[in-house]
Amino acid sequence: MSKDLAKNKKAFHDYTILETFEAGICLKGSEVKALRAGRANLKDSFVRITRGELFLLNAHISYLETTNSHFKPDERAPRKLLMHRRQIDKLLGQVSTEGLTLVALSMYLSNKNIVKVSVALAKGKNLHDKRETLKKREADLEARAAMKRYT
Repeated sequence: MSKDLAKNKKAFHDYTILETFEAGICLKGSEVKALRAGRANLKDSFVRITRGELFLLNAHISYLETTNSHFKPDERAPRKLLMHRRQIDKLLGQVSTEGLTLVALSMYLSNKNIVKVSVALAKGKNLHDKRETLKKREADLEARAAMKRYT
C-alpha cells in the first residue's frame, strides 16, 4: 500500500504508456518533507539518460516556509533516479532505436516510507489519437451513467 505524493495526469493524455518501471530518487534535505506536504508538480517533467544515469528533469518540488533560509535547494534542479544498470541499458536501447520517451508518471511513498518515482516508457500521441481517447472516455462515462440510471 503506497501513498501518492504527486501525479502527472498530462502524461496519460499526451502519451501511450507501454511499460512502467519503479525508480528511487536522490533528494536533498527538506525536499522529502515538502513532498509529504504535497508541494510537488510533475506536469512537464521528463526523464533523460545522461552518461548511463537517469535524471528527472523539470520536476518542481517547492520548499516549505520552515526550510533553513541559507539552504533552499533549487526547485527545478535535475534529480538523479536510481535503477539497476541492466534496466537503464535496456531503456537506453529502446529510447534510442524505437524513438520512445521516458516520462515520470507519479511520485509515491513505498511501504518502507521511501520516495519512489514511477517511470514509464511511452510513445507520443498524435492529435487524432488524443481526440479518439477523449471520445472513448466520454462514451464510457455515458454508458456508466445509463447503467446507473437503469439500476
